[in-house]
Amino acid sequence: MGRPYQPSLLRLLHGLTAFLVVGCWLSGLFVYSRYDGRWGRLPFVPGGSWIDLHGQVGFFLLPVGLAFTAYALTLGKARLRRATNSMALVALVLAVATGKLMQEDWLRDGELHHLVYSLHLVAWLVIGLAVLVHVAGSLQLGGWPLVMSMSNTSLREGDLPGDWPSQIRRYLKRKR
Repeated sequence: MGRPYQPSLLRLLHGLTAFLVVGCWLSGLFVYSRYDGRWGRLPFVPGGSWIDLHGQVGFFLLPVGLAFTAYALTLGKARLRRATNSMALVALVLAVATGKLMQEDWLRDGELHHLVYSLHLVAWLVIGLAVLVHVAGSLQLGGWPLVMSMSNTSLREGDLPGDWPSQIRRYLKRKR
């Protein structure tokens, strides 16, 4: 069996999304530890405005996450049949949506009672679990070759960035 190959647009969107999700998750851990901590705190939280950093990373995650979700629901729809992929995508949507509904001053003012904040905490936990389950599922399905194929930088003919619009057009024509 040959080495797995993932479409370049998938690799780009998946990689950017993964990078930003990790940034949001870690900065969210620092925000939670500093301003909430009801269920435990980190022993040390580095100084800085973690709420602002968390919001800025989330700001960039919104358009990237939307593009990744659009890809997943169209060109990548077959991959959503795997529960681990669907779970991670649903967790991403929940985290971004609840994050956009929050007010950053709630935590600074000690207002921890808002439903949206509680849902955002749930999303934060679910996305952490979803990423672990997603990676474990990928390892189970195809092992390290499948996982490493997501970071492969080689491109096949017909899968260059200039080919992405035609890939999307072909998909849309099939759906008519």
